[in-house]
Amino acid sequence: MDLDTTSSTAEYDRLIARHHAMRLRRQILAPAPSFAAAPAGPGGAPGGDRPDARPAAGGYGAHEAYGAYDRDHDGAADQRVILGGLGLVTPFADLIDHLYTFMFRRRPFLRALFPESMEFQQVHLERMFEYLIEHLHQPDRLSSTLAQLGRDHRKLGVRPVHYEAFEEALCEAIRHRSGAQWTAELEAAWVRMLRFAVRSMVAGAESALTEPPYWHATVVGHERRRADLAVVRVRTGEPYPYRAGQYGTVEHPLLPHTWRQYSMGCAPRSDNELEFHVRRTGPGGVSEALVEHTAVGDRLRLGPPRGTLMPEDDTRDLLLVAGGTGLAPMKAIVEELVEHRPRGRRVHLFVGARARADLYDWQALTELGGRKPWLELIPVADDAADGPAGPGGRLAEAVSRAGDWSQHLACVSGPAGLVDEVRTRLVASGLPSTRIHHDPVLARL
Repeated sequence: MDLDTTSSTAEYDRLIARHHAMRLRRQILAPAPSFAAAPAGPGGAPGGDRPDARPAAGGYGAHEAYGAYDRDHDGAADQRVILGGLGLVTPFADLIDHLYTFMFRRRPFLRALFPESMEFQQVHLERMFEYLIEHLHQPDRLSSTLAQLGRDHRKLGVRPVHYEAFEEALCEAIRHRSGAQWTAELEAAWVRMLRFAVRSMVAGAESALTEPPYWHATVVGHERRRADLAVVRVRTGEPYPYRAGQYGTVEHPLLPHTWRQYSMGCAPRSDNELEFHVRRTGPGGVSEALVEHTAVGDRLRLGPPRGTLMPEDDTRDLLLVAGGTGLAPMKAIVEELVEHRPRGRRVHLFVGARARADLYDWQALTELGGRKPWLELIPVADDAADGPAGPGGRLAEAVSRAGDWSQHLACVSGPAGLVDEVRTRLVASGLPSTRIHHDPVLARL
C-alpha cells in the first residue's frame, strides 16, 4: 500500500467517524414517537389489567419522564416476583424464541439489525436475562454494566424507539408462556426490569456521543501460529481508545451484523496498530472467517473497547493467569508494565495450554520479559510433568501450588471453566475474591 493510499484511507476513516458521531447525536436527541397501543392481554382488552400498560409519556425518548418512573424502583421486590414466577416463563430459550418471532412478525424491518443466524443472539439474550434477574437488587452495579453495554450497542444502529418494540414482544412472550397463570404483577415486574435496563443503556449511549459507534480497521498482518489459531494485526484510521487488558467486538465483512469479542493482545500504540489472538472455535463463524478467510488489506469493523480486567488504582504485586488465547490481554498488560510499572511491583504470569507446543506466543513473551527481574514467566502444559521447563498438570492446580498469593492482585483470562476453577482455588487459598479480576459473564456477550 503506497503512502497516498494510506493517507486517503486514514482521512476517509476520520470523515466516517465524524459522520457517525453527528448522526448518532441527531438520532438520540430527536423526539421519539409515543408508544403504540398496548397489545391485548389475556382478557382480550388492550393490555389486559396490567397497571403499567401505558408507559411514561414520550416513550423511551423522554429520558426525564423515564427517570422519574424508575426513581423509586424497588429492584429487590421485583426480583422476588420474577423469581417466584420463573417456572411459568422458562426455559428462556422458548421465551426468547417466541419474543423474536412476534417482534419480527409485527415489525419485519427490525430483522435487518440482526445477523442471519440468530443462535448466538438468542444465547446472548438468555444470559442477559439471567444477569439482570441475578443482580436486580444491586441497581448501581447493574446500571454501570448496562451503560457499557448501551455504549457498545450503538454499533448495531439501535435507537431508543427499538426498545419499544422489544418491550411489546417481551410482554407477548410472557403472556404466551404463562398462559392462564399470567398475572399483571408478574408482567409489570418484568417491564420495570426491562425499563431499568433500557434507561441505563440509553444513558451509556448518550455518554459516548463524541466517539464513533465503531471503528474501521485495515488488516496489516495475519500470522498463523497453529492450524486453528492466528494473530491478526490491524490499524485503525482514528485512535482506538482502549486500555491494556480490555477487549473489543469485531465484525468481519463475510458476516454482516455478527460481532464477536476478542481481547487486544498489545498495549496501546502511537501508530494505531493493535492485534487480536483468534482461535477457530467452529465452522461458519467469525473466528473461522478471521483465521481462514482474512488477508492483509481486508477491512474489519471494531466496536468500542470494553472490560475492566486490570484495575488502575491498585499497585499490589500481580498474579496473571492465562489459558489459551486468554494470553492476549495478559500480554497487553505486561507490555504496558514494561513502560509504566510502579516502582517495586513484581509480576507472575502463568500461561496454560494442553501441550507445550500449543504455547503459541511464548517466544514473543520471552523476548518481552527478557532480563526483567520483576517479571516471572511460568508455562504450564496439561500433558507435561513438573520439570525444569515449568510445572505440569492443570493450570489452576499449578498456580495454587506455586506460592502464597493472598497479598496479590490477580487477573484471570481464558475459557469460562478455567476462570471459575482458578478463582475458586485462589479464594480457598486465602486471596479475597474482591482482588480476583476477570470479565463478568455479561461482558463476554
